[in-house]
Amino acid sequence: MGWLRSLSVEQQVGLLFVVLFGVLALCSVGGVLWALREPRSDHERAARERFGRDLRAVWFGAVLFWLGWLSGAVGATLLFGVLAFLALREFVTLMHTRRSDHRALLAAFFVILPLQFVLAGGRWFNLFSVFIPVYAFIALPVISALAGDPERFLERNAKLQWGLMVCAFGLSHVPALLLLEFRGYGGRGAFLLFFLVVVAALAQIAQELASHWLRRRPAVRAISRSFSWRAWVAGVLAGAVAGAALYWITPFKPWQAFAMAALAGGAGQMGELVMKALKKDAGVQYWGPQASVTGAVGLLDRIAPLAFSAPVFFHSLRWYFSLP
Repeated sequence: MGWLRSLSVEQQVGLLFVVLFGVLALCSVGGVLWALREPRSDHERAARERFGRDLRAVWFGAVLFWLGWLSGAVGATLLFGVLAFLALREFVTLMHTRRSDHRALLAAFFVILPLQFVLAGGRWFNLFSVFIPVYAFIALPVISALAGDPERFLERNAKLQWGLMVCAFGLSHVPALLLLEFRGYGGRGAFLLFFLVVVAALAQIAQELASHWLRRRPAVRAISRSFSWRAWVAGVLAGAVAGAALYWITPFKPWQAFAMAALAGGAGQMGELVMKALKKDAGVQYWGPQASVTGAVGLLDRIAPLAFSAPVFFHSLRWYFSLP
């Protein structure tokens, strides 16, 4: 630990990426070896497919994390702003819209979403926290009502508001984490983001594996056959233990890291469940395979846990540590 602390911030973060990509490479090799074995059952084949999707999601998050760190605070804000734009576009392709929704959609894509990331990049966190759930949620139905089309009015506006919450509000908290200022922790915001990505990803993978091993009755069979409360608890504990083991890269004490990781891991799993419900409602199994028809590229499948865990993690940090 003393040797690590003697390194500069840039050297510490560089070592972090070496370890991160090394572990992911080992997991990928293990996944390839597992794929070479003949599956003994359909359940094992499904578990293998889920593991592959989760591993690809972790790779995606790790590369984003690396690019965000390389580009600095401004670059990370722009990068995640573009990702939020693409994710919202993917969401909108699968929702019912009418010609009268065009003005509300233009406001969502080209006014509300960019302003949310400007507020994050400018560290105006008080307004950033309420801009979408208060002001945008009031403005969008007004814009839609002025179009004079009452057909499926509530459904159309609720879906657009929900898309903004997941894609813009949720993802905007990722670069905001890089900008939080802890006393004596300057320049190390990348470690907080790494902490969040690791615990959210491990909690999700542990929940999937636990559902395979425990074979408990699904809690919500109509939405997910892999979600049970025992598997969810296993995922929360796995994320919390990983967070406690990583406390030394954060401004937390071990018990604080355990609690924050449990909170983020639990929220991320619930986010995945909610996105599965949205996919069931839209009539698709995955967001990605419909690309040729809808323009979707599977981005929502990859950001779901992070889009739910990041706001919970960010606001818990601000509240508990009384950050500006």
